[in-house]
Amino acid sequence: QVQLAESGGGLVQAGGSLRLSCVASGITSSIRDMKWYRQAPGKQREFVAKISRPGGTTYADSVKGRFTISRDNAGPSVYLQMNSLKPEDTAVYLCNAWRNGRDFWGQGTQVTVSS
Repeated sequence: QVQLAESGGGLVQAGGSLRLSCVASGITSSIRDMKWYRQAPGKQREFVAKISRPGGTTYADSVKGRFTISRDNAGPSVYLQMNSLKPEDTAVYLCNAWRNGRDFWGQGTQVTVSS
């Protein structure tokens, strides 16, 4: 079992920045791709960013150029640096890990951007 714990969310003004962290625990060996998703009330969960070995990244068009995903070289943590935040970025952000053909999810961290 893989357990994921997100942190770093909060309330910021439009144009501000936040750095989200996701730490994996439990059986963390063989974790491959890691992703960030987000979900706003009443909306579908949407993909935000992905990082895979050896560090290739993919971003949703809505965050490209503003968000950066990264991970420790030999650790279980993944990060999401969010700059130039907009009110439209307000959502619960969830960390996702893929291991042995299964997806694992954290509980999420709330990001609120005021206009």
